[in-house]
Amino acid sequence: MPTYNEAGNLPGMAATLMDLDLPGLSLLVVDDSSPDGTGELAEKLAERYNEDEANPRIRVLHRTEKDGLGRAYAAGMSLAVEQGAEYVLQMDADGSHPAEKIAEMLGVALAANADLVVGSRYVPGGTLSDAWGAHRKLLSRWANAYAGTILGSRIRDITSGFNLWSADTLRAIDLGSVGSAGYSFQVEMKYAALSRGCGVLEVPIHFEDRTLGESKMNLAVQLESVVMPWKLRLRSRARS
Repeated sequence: MPTYNEAGNLPGMAATLMDLDLPGLSLLVVDDSSPDGTGELAEKLAERYNEDEANPRIRVLHRTEKDGLGRAYAAGMSLAVEQGAEYVLQMDADGSHPAEKIAEMLGVALAANADLVVGSRYVPGGTLSDAWGAHRKLLSRWANAYAGTILGSRIRDITSGFNLWSADTLRAIDLGSVGSAGYSFQVEMKYAALSRGCGVLEVPIHFEDRTLGESKMNLAVQLESVVMPWKLRLRSRARS
């Protein structure tokens, strides 16, 4: 769970995750030196929930600079795999991703031996928050269609940030080779999985709008998202 100025959201999200009936579940917070004290708050939450020091339920990775959501995810995923995680779930701290779906996503991964399970807004049963206006919904659908068409992907929600990965898949992808710094990390990772023949399934989710804090989407991130699918396609052709 990457965080930057999420002090208002993190305690509630941590409590929700810690209440899930999933033995072995732990939370790794990756904080990019949040000015609002999110990192320090994460440490206090770890003290509260880590009754068994040998098996901490909350860990915190402090990064000294804010250099993009994608790099925060890559750092957190790498550490989780190093620490022995069999599956790594990535999700936002703002409450937009439904924690109650995690058990279902893990069950799908185990039952179908899937390498990646995507929490999808755009398969039957998937929905978007009513707080999203028509323009925002259209833009989101267009972004998925744009990236999916360029890359020839069959994943309907290729931009989803709510994904469950097997540790073996993350090792095969080599997180250090992923170049995306922003939201295009979601697209690049899924494309990397498909390119390696990984099995991918999608589970419908309801995507809620954040109630506290501000979106981290800016112009530079948007431009990277536009360019990255073409970079990935050209790179794939060059290898072929």
